[in-house]
Amino acid sequence: MRDQDLQETLLTKEVVYPGKIIRLEHWDVRLPNGDIALREVAVHPGASAVVALDDEGQIILVRQARIAVGRLTWEIPAGKLDGPDEDPFVCAQRELSEETGFSADNWEKLTCLETTPGFCNERIHLYLATGLHTGASHPDEDEFVSVSRMPLQDAVARVMDGTFRDGKTCLGILMAANRRSQSYNG
Repeated sequence: MRDQDLQETLLTKEVVYPGKIIRLEHWDVRLPNGDIALREVAVHPGASAVVALDDEGQIILVRQARIAVGRLTWEIPAGKLDGPDEDPFVCAQRELSEETGFSADNWEKLTCLETTPGFCNERIHLYLATGLHTGASHPDEDEFVSVSRMPLQDAVARVMDGTFRDGKTCLGILMAANRRSQSYNG
């Protein structure tokens, strides 16, 4: 099939739930065969996440409770954009500082992850930060995190054995490890 034979056409949108973080909308779409179908879409402002890598090859991780999945997680520092016009790079810098107290001299955009395109438009901009400097963390008042360092190779192993399951964290770790190996081999 050609790409144009797979396209859906948006006809109407209706806000079903105007949440604080996401907004749930019903979208009526015209299918490639001409039929009309309903799509439930979680509309998200977007986010940024940071693989912060120190000079010793360790990444900075945050441990926090994630009630939606019923467990504590290990994640790279991340947070949502403050608004639709916020620069994702500015968000990444802010979140690294807020959650960990670190700042960085060097930044590289890794990718933009579409987390769950089947029902959500969330995009997370992933960055690699190096040349780290310590400082005081200042998390949001409803944010409780523990900050740790871990050798990048150990983090890759935890991705591969399924210990780390957060998508942005897994992709960020693997991309950072790939970049690091390329810089050694280049």
